[in-house]
Amino acid sequence: MIEKILVANRGEIAVRIMRSCREVGIHCVAVFSEVDRKAMHVRYADEAICIGPAPSNESYLDIDKIIDAAKSTGADAIHPGYGFLSENAMFAERCAKEGIIFIGPSAEAIRIMGDKISARQAVSKNKVPVVPGTDGPITDEDEALNFIHQIGLPVMIKASAGGGGKGMRLVKVENEIKSAIRAARSEAKSAFGNDAIFIEKYIDSPHHIEFQILADQFGNTIHLFERECSVQRRHQKVVEETPSPLMTPELRKEMGKMAVQAAKSVNYYGAGTIEFIVDDNLNYYFLEMNTRLQVEHPITERVVGIDLVKQQINIANGEKLELDQEELRQNGHAIECRIYAEDPDNNFMPSPGLIQHITEPLGLGVRHDGYVYEGYEIPIYYDPLISKLIVWAGTRDEAINRMRRALYSYKITGVKTSIRFLKRIMECPDFRHGNYNTHFIEKNLEFLMKKQDCTSDCEDVAIMTILIDYLDKLEQAQPTRPEGQRGNLWKEYGRRRSLLRL
Repeated sequence: MIEKILVANRGEIAVRIMRSCREVGIHCVAVFSEVDRKAMHVRYADEAICIGPAPSNESYLDIDKIIDAAKSTGADAIHPGYGFLSENAMFAERCAKEGIIFIGPSAEAIRIMGDKISARQAVSKNKVPVVPGTDGPITDEDEALNFIHQIGLPVMIKASAGGGGKGMRLVKVENEIKSAIRAARSEAKSAFGNDAIFIEKYIDSPHHIEFQILADQFGNTIHLFERECSVQRRHQKVVEETPSPLMTPELRKEMGKMAVQAAKSVNYYGAGTIEFIVDDNLNYYFLEMNTRLQVEHPITERVVGIDLVKQQINIANGEKLELDQEELRQNGHAIECRIYAEDPDNNFMPSPGLIQHITEPLGLGVRHDGYVYEGYEIPIYYDPLISKLIVWAGTRDEAINRMRRALYSYKITGVKTSIRFLKRIMECPDFRHGNYNTHFIEKNLEFLMKKQDCTSDCEDVAIMTILIDYLDKLEQAQPTRPEGQRGNLWKEYGRRRSLLRL
């Protein structure tokens, strides 16, 4: 049985993994770069070890250093979190070679599903529908042109390796084909060291829906229902929710079955995610598989009532799944917002810096997975994700209202954040009505980027509270101060409190 886990990651996901380890009595080891010496995951762990300079390729991505850290601390397992080495087949193989348990799938499954072409081929054999496209990689420009002429525009050119929108180009007109192919190959080569591309028919107005998978090492595979991930910016998810407002019971059952078949096509075990795109006619197609824990996994945990990290550990321990598909249910509605240190008014540029003040949202149905604290300096070297804000309620409308309330009570100073942008998403009519797809941000950009008047209801409540506290202090120093101004402030505060139902 696993007794000590080295978490080969940083930030909020490292802290989140360690929390589950603590609950089951497993010792936690943190690794950190020199710039992360004061990071929360280092403070939270039972022990920590420095693995190199700030650049990730000299620390968090250095396989030798991670393995050496595990050996020197006596860790018998490694949890890779997400990002960094989590989908690196070589890392999984190295762990096995060194006799260290890799808390994730087999290296072979990672390798097959990590390449979009081999993934398409694998799931197609299990009758999982895929988007019409090339059966193999294309490196010849003329071959690409001929194929596009056969299936017709628009098409999506994609890098065979990697993800995150890199090496991806949408082509709608003839004279953009050649430049798009060259740009996609160049970007793929730079990002992944592999310039192979493939071509798919572009699905207009797509919905991005994914299914959470759990599978043990004895062939038992289940799904934990769907997550709606269509609120995206530059192919990066911004807001996720479950259940999906698009889903019908029949479609959920059918897509869940296909997700399980996709996982079985590579003898998958562990936690993973099968991603689909769905058109307006509810036709669905396999997109890719993420062979790791997802950023948005907490909303599934809240609605289904299962700790996915604990399940990963159990599976890595060689235990059988004790969950039955027919007994699983979705309870209520959950939403996650990703809070980034970035400036929406400056094209969402990263905003590293010192956290001067932070007020985390609290209250019924609120979960906050974060890692920053007052006095912590967000480094420039890594992803600018600050935290994930998750809410749960009995209905979707209640969950949206709760998220809006939580966002308005979330205060961070010292760095720019995406909080205001997320507030506007919660207030956007298309989102509130569930009427959105992957073009949501583009379609509603003017509404989402519009700055609210500083005297908006929720901001006024915060301002009014500060003013009243200030006047209380003045009154203590000047007992004879007239009550009129203070009384008027209280009346206005009460009126706004009533309007907001706070």
